[in-house]
Amino acid sequence: MKRVAFVTGGSRGIGLGIAQHLAQNGFNLAINGVRDEQSVEEVLEFLRILGAEVIYCQGDIASKEARTQMLDKIKAHFGRLDVLVNNAGVAPKERNDILAATEESFDYVISTNLKGTYFLTQAAANWMIEQKNNDPDFLASIITVSSISATVASVNRGEYCVSKAGLGMMTQLFAARLGEFNIPVYEVRPGVIKTDMTEGVTAKYDKLIADGLTVQNRWGFPDDIGKAVAAIAKGAFPYSTGQVFMIDGGLTIARL
Repeated sequence: MKRVAFVTGGSRGIGLGIAQHLAQNGFNLAINGVRDEQSVEEVLEFLRILGAEVIYCQGDIASKEARTQMLDKIKAHFGRLDVLVNNAGVAPKERNDILAATEESFDYVISTNLKGTYFLTQAAANWMIEQKNNDPDFLASIITVSSISATVASVNRGEYCVSKAGLGMMTQLFAARLGEFNIPVYEVRPGVIKTDMTEGVTAKYDKLIADGLTVQNRWGFPDDIGKAVAAIAKGAFPYSTGQVFMIDGGLTIARL
C-alpha cells in the first residue's frame, strides 16, 4: 500500500516542487491550498500523471475548523497519513521596518506560519500515534519547511523572521515529544528560492547573488527543496530527528 503525504501549500512554488518529488517517489498525496479546486485542477492532474492518487484539501491552515476538515477528508479518503509536510506560509502584505510594523501584520503572519502549523502538527501527530499503536511497523514523519529567516535577520519583515524562528523550536519540541513513538521530526530551511513569493524582489536578489551572496552562484529552485524533502520522507535519515537541513546554496556559511 502506498504511503500518504499531506503537503500544505502544495499547489504552487516550493510546495509543488515537494509534491512533484513525493509523487515520483511513490507517495499518494493530499494537497492543501487556499484557492478553489477548479483553479488548481491542472496542477492536480500533473501530479496524477506522475503516478500519485491525489486529493485536494482546500482551506486556510490558520483556521481550526479548516485544519479539522482537511484531516477528516484525508482520513475518509485514504484512511492513513504517513508524512506531514508543513510548507504553507505567508509573507507580510507590506514590508515595513520593525519600528513601524503593525500588530495586524504580525497577527496575520504568525497565525498562518506558526500558530496554524503548530496546531496542525499537533493534530497530525496524535493521529500518527494512533496509527503507530495499531501497527508497530507504521513509519511516520513530520517535515517542516521554514526558512533561513529563522536565523538571518531582515528588519523589514520581522514578523516573518519571528514566525520561522518559532518553527525551529516547534520542530525540536515535537521531535522530543514524539521520540518515544519513533516518529522523527525534521526542519528544512530553504534559502533564496525562485517562486512567486520572491517575484517582487527578483532584481534585488539577482544582484546580491551576482555579488556573492551565496557560495553556489545561483538562485535556489523548488526542485532543490523537493529532492531534499523526498529523501527525508522516504526515510533516508532515520537517526536525525530534530535536525535542520539547510538548502541555501551556502548562503549561511560565515565568510570573511
